[in-house]
Amino acid sequence: MDFRTEVRAWLDSHLTDTPAPDPRAWERELGQAGWIGIGWPGADGETYGNRPAPLAHQVIWAEEYARSTAPPRMGHIGENLLAPTLIAYGTEEQRQRHLPPIARGETLWCQGYSEPGAGSDLAGIRTTATPDTTGGYTVTGQKIWTSLAQDADWCFVLARTEPGSTRHHGLSFLLVEMDQPGRIEVRPIRQMTGTSEFNEVFFDGARAAEAVGGEGNGWQVAMGLLALERGVSTLAQQIGFAQELDQVIAAAKAGGAAEDPVVRARLVRQWAELVTMRRHALRTLGTPGDPGAPSVAKLLWGGWHQRLGELAVEVRGEAGAVGPQPWSEQNPYELTDAQHLFLFTRADTIYGGSDEIQRNIIAERVLGLPREPR
Repeated sequence: MDFRTEVRAWLDSHLTDTPAPDPRAWERELGQAGWIGIGWPGADGETYGNRPAPLAHQVIWAEEYARSTAPPRMGHIGENLLAPTLIAYGTEEQRQRHLPPIARGETLWCQGYSEPGAGSDLAGIRTTATPDTTGGYTVTGQKIWTSLAQDADWCFVLARTEPGSTRHHGLSFLLVEMDQPGRIEVRPIRQMTGTSEFNEVFFDGARAAEAVGGEGNGWQVAMGLLALERGVSTLAQQIGFAQELDQVIAAAKAGGAAEDPVVRARLVRQWAELVTMRRHALRTLGTPGDPGAPSVAKLLWGGWHQRLGELAVEVRGEAGAVGPQPWSEQNPYELTDAQHLFLFTRADTIYGGSDEIQRNIIAERVLGLPREPR
């Protein structure tokens, strides 16, 4: 049995028509079956994850999972962001402590980067961390747009550990346990969609036991993580995009909008740009360290997904603006899938590094153009 067939067979046998499993229980089930941490390298030929595997197998798993009816992954941040970062920059002790629980699906992570006033411009962060008597740090400050913070066991936090430092100097990449009552407060943020995937997180003397990459090297580690963020998982993301595009095309055909040559041309353009995104992702998987690749990828998919959200509503005509049921005080805020896609994608060109920041990175770090005046 080849690997893709094995993956499909396991997913088919574990995904049924019954209600979706508890998200944390599902993560543990994935870990027990060996599907978390595929291909994580380890010391002396061992692996920190569940099974050694080439890059091609990592891609196959990510794509087949996206094609299935499996629930969204709660462990994405730990598996695809923190784990590769620890492998690249962490100590052996940090890897041995944190990677096995991630691979077993036992611990969930969130990312403490953005702050009010320091969103895409991470070098402007003001959260501070001071050394304590135990060799760790005491963290004080606020983070925002923290995905899944309400469920996370740990958070990796970019904080300023050198008093008086500015911009990207004096930062450290800290690992903070979230279960610290009275020291960490999580407040969900209600979005236009009515959902609350993002949160504000307040640190009031929270303890961080360790820094990844050493004190003061947080900027290098943080940038390394952002480059890793748009790796294999990008290909899986594009599978989801293709499914959404198929739904928009089907709606355009069913409602007659596809007969409009302008709409038809826009749909064809969405398809062609999606193919381009896949080619770019496959090419850059083989060229790690390309400083412009993550920014190009973000520019490609952010605008594309936003335009798809617009089309999702437009092809439905007047019905695109109407909810699935009459408004009532008991249920005043229900969206169709198309409306949810439209509203959520308004943020696609902002979060994860705005388009303006991505263009500056390409201009300055890749093309060598002079810095924009401040």
